[in-house]
Amino acid sequence: MLAVVTAAAAVIAIVSAGAPAIAADPVATRIIATGLDNPRQVSVGAGGTVYVAEAGTGGAGPCLPNPEDPTASVCLGDTGAVTEIRHGTQTRVVTGLPSLAGADGSGATGPSAVSVRGNNIAVLVGLGGNSETRALLGAGGARLGTILTGRLGQPLTVAADVTGYEDAANPDGAQLDSNPSGFADVNSKRWTVADAGANAIVTIGGNLAPATVAVLPPTSGVPPWGGDPIPAEAVPTQVVLGPDGAYYVSQLVGFPFPPGASSIWRVVPGQQPTVYATGLSNVTSLAWQHQTLYAVQISDGSLLSEEPPIGSLRRIVPGGDEHPAVLSGLFAPYGVAISGTTAYVSVGAVLPGGGEVHAVELR
Repeated sequence: MLAVVTAAAAVIAIVSAGAPAIAADPVATRIIATGLDNPRQVSVGAGGTVYVAEAGTGGAGPCLPNPEDPTASVCLGDTGAVTEIRHGTQTRVVTGLPSLAGADGSGATGPSAVSVRGNNIAVLVGLGGNSETRALLGAGGARLGTILTGRLGQPLTVAADVTGYEDAANPDGAQLDSNPSGFADVNSKRWTVADAGANAIVTIGGNLAPATVAVLPPTSGVPPWGGDPIPAEAVPTQVVLGPDGAYYVSQLVGFPFPPGASSIWRVVPGQQPTVYATGLSNVTSLAWQHQTLYAVQISDGSLLSEEPPIGSLRRIVPGGDEHPAVLSGLFAPYGVAISGTTAYVSVGAVLPGGGEVHAVELR
């Protein structure tokens, strides 16, 4: 049985590649990027330029056992990337980033989030393990589980070691496991990170020591086959700064991935997390438009279903447990960022070469 599973890893085990993205709701949408490799979080830079992290397609190795399928392996390559979408043109502005994936490019772990300020870029890279796991991959895997920074067009270097902090602090007191999946800028040299493996929100980088902001509590859920509830990991996936100055954290909820069991948490440093909204499923990303929060569900049902994951973009009702769909019928959506009245949603988070970014006009 699975101990800690993030959205991307969970979906890979149940989905067939090549499924189309479906826009079911009568809202204005357009596709602004195609051909992406396992796209994850999205951000918007100066002038409305859109950036999307691509987890890549792995490579020739070294290889490790696939944590979701002991009979298979995931192998390391330098296929992770960041794509820029500017004035209708998409360009990979960063390439050669570390990526772990199956032989067919599925099950990818690699670049999970990106932030651009001027010509300075920061890229969060996932892992799904600890420092010992990373060491097994040799020098090529040293940048997994870190934040990379630099200037656009120049090589990136490690600015912060998120996995190293998990090994040193182990905020939730459980097994050592780090898979940073989303982050928010504190400033150009420090970030607040959602570590899906560690079940924690941490602040790291700059001249200050890293610190734990919050640990999300474990939960429980009823498996799709029924029976009594069983323990489940919290699995935070993204953290964003709200208009009130608090952090808001999306939650996936690990195995058995019970639909409707995910929450959005409000986090004030130094205080216990509080629930902002409930009744959600498999949430992977958040974005604010003024006072309104939007969330992406990578799947509206159970990730253990035999069907491919079909998710949605939701408008969050504070304190509520029902949240209207802005756009539904999306194949494995993952990230969202908002600029003005437009939401940018990455779709096909489990597709090597088949990912897209959709622009959705909010009402």
